[in-house]
Amino acid sequence: MAAAGAGAGGEGKKRGASRSWILFDAAGEERVLDADKYAIMHRVDINARDLRILDPLLSYPSTILGRERAIVLNLEHIKAIITSEEVLLRDPSDENVIPVVEELRRRLAPSSATQHDGKENLSGQHDAEGAEEDESPFEFRALEVTLEAICSFLDARTTELETDAYPALDELTSKISSRNLDRVRKLKSGMTRLTARVQKVRDELEQLLDDDDDMADLYLSRKLAGASSPVSGSGGPNWFPTSPTIGSKISRASRASAPTIHGNENDVEELEMLLEAYFMQIDGTLNKLTTLREYIDDTEDYINIQLDNHRNQLIQLELFLSSGTVCLSLYSLVAGVFGMNIPYTWNDNHGYIFKWVVLVSGLFCAFMFVSIVAYARHKGLVGS
Repeated sequence: MAAAGAGAGGEGKKRGASRSWILFDAAGEERVLDADKYAIMHRVDINARDLRILDPLLSYPSTILGRERAIVLNLEHIKAIITSEEVLLRDPSDENVIPVVEELRRRLAPSSATQHDGKENLSGQHDAEGAEEDESPFEFRALEVTLEAICSFLDARTTELETDAYPALDELTSKISSRNLDRVRKLKSGMTRLTARVQKVRDELEQLLDDDDDMADLYLSRKLAGASSPVSGSGGPNWFPTSPTIGSKISRASRASAPTIHGNENDVEELEMLLEAYFMQIDGTLNKLTTLREYIDDTEDYINIQLDNHRNQLIQLELFLSSGTVCLSLYSLVAGVFGMNIPYTWNDNHGYIFKWVVLVSGLFCAFMFVSIVAYARHKGLVGS
């Protein structure tokens, strides 16, 4: 029983084994977490089935889920949990995730306006940039980084595929060989897999854009502000939770528009514009792959036409050889008849007949061969 208990305990530890996460918060701080799934579930308040989507050992399609306090995001190799104040990114040491970590580190860092709050000698350009940045909640800035990263990643893979595919296809059209055919086959398989990956991301973005309720679920700061502070008569509530970092970065324009935004929880224009921009980008990548697929299909049609032409030429050659064989067989028949060693009277003293038999038989076989070829051309069986 002790062994069984130890085995069960080991299995439980294996199920709840810690995974490496990197955390970015709204204050611009970052740290690496080695937490098991139960700690992550308790921290961001999500269910086990939502966290299962981020398991790299399981194959789940690209997904963006809006929960009460978090956004669960699974886009290819980017597996993240976004809240209103922090971002948790899984497997930060992965070579494909490192660029995302660097971009999050750059984009989520506190701006100079926050660090020097109270100074009024900033230039108008900095004020405009700060106001533009402050209009977006923290979760949207983090979501934008992940969407930009996955769109750029897939677009880069598509560009690499185009760079390899078009020369290979042109080489195949000029010379059909086993090596070129195998090379194009591998490129077509890679294109099919990449198209499926791009299509999944596009479908997820399209599904979000088609459902206002799903987009409204991604407004974490607005839901948190609406649940924590009632609307006052003197001023509108803030989008963000009360924190020195986020609260000090809210621009005058966003504070003025906050009552309107908070009053209409179905207003998803800002998120819709964000998703629409990356939907157009991923749709452009899909169009590139579609164009490449059409080019491959056109190349296959051209190769099939060439092969059909070669087969037709072989059939014509076979027809000529068969016709010649039939004519020669008749000539051999005459030679066989007159070459039989059978005594008969008219064979004596008629030696001059030999040359006439040979000449007439040859002319008849030649005439028969020409007639067969002429008939085949008349019926369109062979080219002119």
